[in-house]
Amino acid sequence: MDFDDPKQRAVFFDIHDGLPRQGPGSFDSTKRALELAGPLPAAPRVLDVGCGPGMQTLHLAELLPAATFVAVDMHPPFIDELKTRSAAAGCSERIDAQVGDMAALPFGPGSFDLIWCEGAAYSIGVEQALRAWHPLLSPGGALALSEAVWLRDEAPARVRTCWDIEYPAMMDVPANRALVAQCGYELKGDFVLPVSDWLDEYYVPMEQRIDALAEKYKGDTVAGAVLAESREEIDVYRQYSDYYGYVFLVMRRT
Repeated sequence: MDFDDPKQRAVFFDIHDGLPRQGPGSFDSTKRALELAGPLPAAPRVLDVGCGPGMQTLHLAELLPAATFVAVDMHPPFIDELKTRSAAAGCSERIDAQVGDMAALPFGPGSFDLIWCEGAAYSIGVEQALRAWHPLLSPGGALALSEAVWLRDEAPARVRTCWDIEYPAMMDVPANRALVAQCGYELKGDFVLPVSDWLDEYYVPMEQRIDALAEKYKGDTVAGAVLAESREEIDVYRQYSDYYGYVFLVMRRT
């Protein structure tokens, strides 16, 4: 889809606004990645970049009850939703939710003990993200991000077509591991997100939203094309999940 087209962009956010999360993930995967990060200060300072509506922010707040958070996303409705969710969860006083650009974060060197980013680093490029966020970490601070990766070679043409449009720079797991080292980090561990993180947590709620919007946009060819593209994304994953996925990379600043 063309994000510069106001109508297509509006339909895209009509699909995504209000969903539990904006990408594959789960409480269990967030917890596992946090465990790989290793020990943190007693009251860590955490930055959640590209936080979306903040499902993982709230999971981290539960797992790190003494931590304080800054959560940043460029889409104001996501920030509003996170504020509502954090208030309902009783942790809003620990979460500073801000509208902002992950490519131009206004924080000084060593501001955070942990930087978190689930499924959003690709929007500026994972290498740029790793290099830009490195100085924001305290000495030895941890960074965890999930990133789309190829899991097998020679993916079918339908899969390649989908990802060549969505994310042509996508790499495999070894290439991401090498990039971590090149950007000044020690990799503490990584793992591929399970299929349930894609379907149960992300695509099934999205599919239900698309079904509901089909009637709203009946006869609208532009909106129908955006809905169809989202359906295609889901169908491709259901058929070809062996070929690609998300890897959670957990590292420490060296």
